[in-house]
Amino acid sequence: MKKLILFVFILPFLYSCEQNKSQPPNIVFIMSDDHAFQAVSAYGHGLNNTPNIDRIAQEGALFNKGFVTNSICAPSRAVMLTGKHSFINGKVDNIQDFNWEQPNFAKDLQGAGYQTAMVGKIHLRGLPQGFDYSAVLPGQGHYYNPDFIINGVKERIQGYVTSITTQLSLDWLKNKRDKNKPFLLLYHQKAPHRNWQSEEKYLTLFDDKTFDFPENFFDDYKDRPAAAAQEMLIAATEEQIAAAHGKGGHGRWGHDFKFLIDPYGRETRFNKELERYTPKQKAAWLNAYTPKNEAMKASKLEGKDLALWKFNRYLKDYLRTIQSVDDGVGEVLNYLDETGLAENTIVVYTSDQGFYLGEHGWFDKRFMYEESLRTPILMRYPKEIKPGTQINQMIQNLDFAPTFLDYAGVAIPKEMQGESFRKVVSKENSEWRDAIYYTYYEYPSVHMVKRHNGVRTDRYKLIHFYYDIDVWEMYDLEKDPAEMNNIYNEPAYAEIQEMMHKRYDEMREKYGDSDALDKQFIDSYVNR
Repeated sequence: MKKLILFVFILPFLYSCEQNKSQPPNIVFIMSDDHAFQAVSAYGHGLNNTPNIDRIAQEGALFNKGFVTNSICAPSRAVMLTGKHSFINGKVDNIQDFNWEQPNFAKDLQGAGYQTAMVGKIHLRGLPQGFDYSAVLPGQGHYYNPDFIINGVKERIQGYVTSITTQLSLDWLKNKRDKNKPFLLLYHQKAPHRNWQSEEKYLTLFDDKTFDFPENFFDDYKDRPAAAAQEMLIAATEEQIAAAHGKGGHGRWGHDFKFLIDPYGRETRFNKELERYTPKQKAAWLNAYTPKNEAMKASKLEGKDLALWKFNRYLKDYLRTIQSVDDGVGEVLNYLDETGLAENTIVVYTSDQGFYLGEHGWFDKRFMYEESLRTPILMRYPKEIKPGTQINQMIQNLDFAPTFLDYAGVAIPKEMQGESFRKVVSKENSEWRDAIYYTYYEYPSVHMVKRHNGVRTDRYKLIHFYYDIDVWEMYDLEKDPAEMNNIYNEPAYAEIQEMMHKRYDEMREKYGDSDALDKQFIDSYVNR
């Protein structure tokens, strides 16, 4: 009798386990905006502490060579959704529209029975397709009291954008999805995108610390004319700021350094930004920043001392916004653990691209140099990924779509150009690509980074800057990881140059890029 009672109690549990074993995995895809790999503590750079993001790697895998195909927000997201290069999916810059009618991996999962949701920043105009639920920021969104478009209806929500994005995501997980179906959640944060407005509780974080410059902060851009022509200097002089093309270029006293009245007595546009704050929020900001700003003005800094102050103001504000992102990741991981979903849920943390944290004297991204080409990728899936796994193959954002479909047991469309890295991360297969291809189109525009494309192998990188210049650059990443020495014309590297040109041509042919496509995008950009 006791055995019969025990069997009756155990049978439902066994049935539940069997169901879980056969059910496709849930997917939580976390993407922040402009989160440099240097600012994820799991990568060991020592700038900040991100314990919750790190936990994904500790319990899963850390990707040491994660890269993007086009280092700018909207095109990167289009690549992630479609599994196709920018010149194939049509979204080559931040300005043109994205064609939501084309296939994307969320549509494929939705068609296979998944419940799907997108929450936060996507930066692609139009109502997202492939999602049963969407709550997205219009455009770049606001840090404080942001508007969200929830299933097509615009609504302003009071609070801090990172926390709101997390709460909307958790609300969908807890209350809005069909719990009988596997789910896909795209949980996408605005932070740490410019202009780095931190949550109230972190307004004074790092005030007791002074960060040192990166070694190449005062880069002279020798033999690199495209690098010299950019407008994304943290510590630009007043003359450089005045000479810049448009308002968005070099670091600015108001927008970037949070002065209401700059050190020269000029009122800044940051006053306008604070109008969005509630009185309580504004008071907290003024209490935190006014003493620091007045002390800086009184010190009358010049030269290198002024540059160091600007660098620290930028970096501290940037890192403060990441702290709230990390908090949100912790809340989502805790929910998965507490509800028993963690075992059958793939969790990925990444960014839409990398970012410069003072390297070459810059903030922003766009260039094919390592800090913006490379992006953090951390992944947990207890069923297949061993804790503490290190991945050293070159993975691109092109690969997310086919990988998720592979895990879900959904056929990968032939049109997708990425590859599933499922067997790479599980260590079943070590064979993988030996080169990646990159493009950038948004010029002339904000930050004035010239159009370029290129190829990277494990050791070497070849870049072609074109349109209004015709310049080639090549780097030996083993000997020159900071990319300060353009070796393109050095005789000792003649054979390497020939090999890299061959790889460049092969990659363009493989992915379907061409001079004709470049001209098409140039013409459409210039004529709009």
